[in-house]
Amino acid sequence: MKEYMKRNAVLLVLLAAAVAVSAAVIAGRWRVEAGNKQYDILIDYNEVELMAEQSGRDVSWWLEQFRDMGLTRVALTEETLASLMENSPLPVTATVMDAVLQDADWAESYPAAFVSAIEAYGYDRFDVLVEVFGREAAGFVVDAVERRFHSEDLVVLDQGEEAYILINSTVDDALYERDEGYYTTAGKSFSSRSVLSASKLMYVSLGLMPEKVERIQSLGLEVAPRTICYNNFNDARYTRAVIEGYERFGITPAYIIAGGESIVGYGGGEEILLDYIRDNGITVGLIETNVQRENLMQAGVDAVIEAADYNTVRVFSMWDYVQYRYGYYGYEGTEEIVNTLFRAIVERNIRVIYFKPFKQTDDSHVYITDPQVYREALESLNTRLAAHGITLGRASVMENYQVPALAMLALGLGAGLGGALLPDTFLPMKRKWTLLLAGAAGLCVGAAWLVMPNSFKLLASFAGAVVFACLAAAFFLRAAKGVGERLRPDAGLLRILPRAAGILLAAVLISLAGAMMTAAPLSSTDFMLELGIFRGVKLAQLLPLAFFCLLFVSYYGVFEKDRRENSLQVRDIVTALRWNIPVWALVLLGAVALAGYYYLARTGHETEVSVSTLEILLRNDLENWLLARPRTKEFLVAFPCVMLAVYSAVRRLPFWTALFGLAGTIGMTSVCNTFMHIRTPLYLGFVRTGYAVLLGLALGAVYMACFEALLRVYRAVRKKYFETEQR
Repeated sequence: MKEYMKRNAVLLVLLAAAVAVSAAVIAGRWRVEAGNKQYDILIDYNEVELMAEQSGRDVSWWLEQFRDMGLTRVALTEETLASLMENSPLPVTATVMDAVLQDADWAESYPAAFVSAIEAYGYDRFDVLVEVFGREAAGFVVDAVERRFHSEDLVVLDQGEEAYILINSTVDDALYERDEGYYTTAGKSFSSRSVLSASKLMYVSLGLMPEKVERIQSLGLEVAPRTICYNNFNDARYTRAVIEGYERFGITPAYIIAGGESIVGYGGGEEILLDYIRDNGITVGLIETNVQRENLMQAGVDAVIEAADYNTVRVFSMWDYVQYRYGYYGYEGTEEIVNTLFRAIVERNIRVIYFKPFKQTDDSHVYITDPQVYREALESLNTRLAAHGITLGRASVMENYQVPALAMLALGLGAGLGGALLPDTFLPMKRKWTLLLAGAAGLCVGAAWLVMPNSFKLLASFAGAVVFACLAAAFFLRAAKGVGERLRPDAGLLRILPRAAGILLAAVLISLAGAMMTAAPLSSTDFMLELGIFRGVKLAQLLPLAFFCLLFVSYYGVFEKDRRENSLQVRDIVTALRWNIPVWALVLLGAVALAGYYYLARTGHETEVSVSTLEILLRNDLENWLLARPRTKEFLVAFPCVMLAVYSAVRRLPFWTALFGLAGTIGMTSVCNTFMHIRTPLYLGFVRTGYAVLLGLALGAVYMACFEALLRVYRAVRKKYFETEQR
């Protein structure tokens, strides 16, 4: 190891300088994250209304309860033709003309003046015909439609107590039901047809219901309006109508959260919306997807966010599967719901919770209607968040932080230099060849930095993760072999243990340097908001494992007990190809392969390979006991296995050195992987790794003692029975 460092001293100094640059970038990001310590909760009015129906209490009573719990904003979705038909007392009917025309005498059902007007205008089956009865309903619908749609797209007959409207729609807006099949008497398919049943414009927002706004504001709560937008109905006229609707009720929204196909104004009203956002200090909300990765990106959202200088927060919607987690995993109440919200806020930079009432786990239609349940859940959440300095209030916004271009170049050069140092860990490299390789890497990195700046940051981050995990694996394996050469095979555990602990600590520090090199290139606000994500997580986990296998053959050959070389030889390849693999080794390799598949397949939330309930409960307990939950695979498996690899090297057990070393390499990649989740605040990554090291050291000592006991039993049995039979 000393010879390697002396031979590559210049490159190692340059690599350390690159790590120092990453630390400076990380410090800037840390400052930004430290100021992002306030979260908000928006109460979903529609769901509270549904819960109120089951509770015997009215909506106002429930809103008052939530207000007393410290919640101040209510998310109120604008009405649509569809919602007016389904969930309001107003007598409103909207039908596509295709359905109307099914009745040959349809014209007799409508005023002659209206029929004449639409016949003169011209209509087709995609248009929407609206009937409204009652002065209140007619006033609301006619005013909303005329403000949002152009006059050339409307035919309106307003008779005071009733109104009839035809709205022009196109095939692009048509909504169809599933095909209806026809069958013969023998049960064979005969034909099918598509049923045109609705239009997108029936779901276009028409404004806030005055009665609901008054109810919310009378309780001293703020209205957080939700406007649902669809393409073809979202121009400058529509944008002005939406903003005027807010102003009519004295509403200045704290957040604009896009819904439907696009954000308000994406269709000609972009500048109107941007001026409104800038003049009123409004924050744009990004809804996280239901797999807890990236955001729902409606058309125009990214452009508005960039133009608003990233005045943006991430929003966690309580999807139905979260609402159903009452009494989940054997808990008595809301524990798992609180856990879910806590992780969203602490680990994923979520700063707005779109709150929906809880439901029974075994019945998706039945709400939990005890206000004390909600009070205790919010108290528990806020108590846990206080440990992280996070409080309830208007959501804080991260300032727009970007990695300087020259710092990005230095980070890329660092990853390139680290890559140039890898061949010398397993090949007999002379200094000049390593320097030439480093020079070539530097030229390639510089060219990539100039030609492809956007992709460069992802490549630099990926390279940093892979290179430093490989360097950490090379360090602990060579160090383990060195300890094995210096100590006798029968050395006591007390002599091996401190050396194994020191090697583990040093290897983790190398991986932490790689973690900073991984996180630094992506430490800009857009990545912290998960507008961009790290790519290649699984590949970054696999490559160091493959590299470890190459290293092991270089240092130990094919399980040689007294090998002196530390570089790959031609005979190693020949021996490996000619190796007669015993059956027990095949079985063990199969088990390792299955474990590897499970390890990779369960990465992320999109996979169908789920975590066991027992492990989830363990994770939950660790989250409650510690500031940050250490990664299970690190402290239970990987870190102790680094120590066991050192132990096996001393005991001259090359097979076990390989097996434990491979598991230990997973820990080196895991440290880097922790910091690949750019949305997660940096302090959590460092604290999490620190806990994992402490627990790993303790468990490593226990595992070594257990393995030592098993080894002694095995040797005693072999000596007593097998060696006796051979005599």
